[in-house]
Amino acid sequence: MTPSHASATIKVGDRAPKFEMTLIDGSRISSTDLHGQVVILNFWATWCGPCKAELPLLDTYYRLRKGNGLRVFAVATEESLPAYKLKPVFAALAIPSARRIKGAFGVMGALPTNYIIDRAGIVRYAKPGAFDLADLNTPLVPLLNEPAPIP
Repeated sequence: MTPSHASATIKVGDRAPKFEMTLIDGSRISSTDLHGQVVILNFWATWCGPCKAELPLLDTYYRLRKGNGLRVFAVATEESLPAYKLKPVFAALAIPSARRIKGAFGVMGALPTNYIIDRAGIVRYAKPGAFDLADLNTPLVPLLNEPAPIP
């Protein structure tokens, strides 16, 4: 299933619903694989100007903070280019792109839509609209400074 519209049940402070993504290279990753890390799910489309402007910011942030347990995934919507056309776009980026996501996460009325999930699996940010640096730093700096939960 390609990402389309989000379930209205995803709210800040709730436990993140389980999900599984198929990346454009064909590999799969699930929410279970990401436990103990801070995760950004960024829903975007190739035709979305703010989305395209936001990707380099997310990529740079990821490159700087991945050592602190940050994972960022750019989830292409069904209206985006086919996977074979997305691969060259993401060849220059460090963040992986997902072509499909199973679960309740999706677009919240507008693109881009961003979710931040903390190390314990709690949704800490869920909004449509592009990030700027302040938007990223406000929730992420404290989350990245928290220790990973003990399993």
